[in-house]
Amino acid sequence: MNNNSFIIRAAVVLASNNFQDFEYSEVHRVLTENKIKITVVSSKKNLIKGTFGQEVNIEHLVNDINVDDFSAVIFIGGSGALEYLNNQSALKLAVQAVAKNKILAAICIAPEILAQAGVLKGKRATVWSSAENRSSIEFLKQKMADYVEATVVVDGRIITANGPMATKKFAEKIVELLRQ
Repeated sequence: MNNNSFIIRAAVVLASNNFQDFEYSEVHRVLTENKIKITVVSSKKNLIKGTFGQEVNIEHLVNDINVDDFSAVIFIGGSGALEYLNNQSALKLAVQAVAKNKILAAICIAPEILAQAGVLKGKRATVWSSAENRSSIEFLKQKMADYVEATVVVDGRIITANGPMATKKFAEKIVELLRQ
């Protein structure tokens, strides 16, 4: 592949409030270091804030994104990510990414968005959980996903990861698939 003639682009979807700061920062760092052009999108424009106070200026809305413009669509976790469970634009983005053979990735609680969109049916996937709260695992199972207890799971062109500690490996898997 000639790097001059083809720019790899990824859309990174953040919650408009309470996205997971480290997951976003680390994914952004790894992709940028690998010369992948990132477009950060959310459900609202201007300044948004992560769970731990990181601020990101958003210029593009989820409903304005054309999946054809990207090689990957990445949903970042954090408690706010669940705003996309009933967001038709976000769900449509996930469905279109799979239909057009793009890489679709989600970390932390965000695999629930993929499950809600129906794209994890019959697919191996992981999601954030704790000893006290396994509701996300149950949600994936209800949506017919094959839950795997692992930090990062790759099933075809869908990548899921279970939380902040998996972020570096998650980002590296995205890059690996983008380079194939």
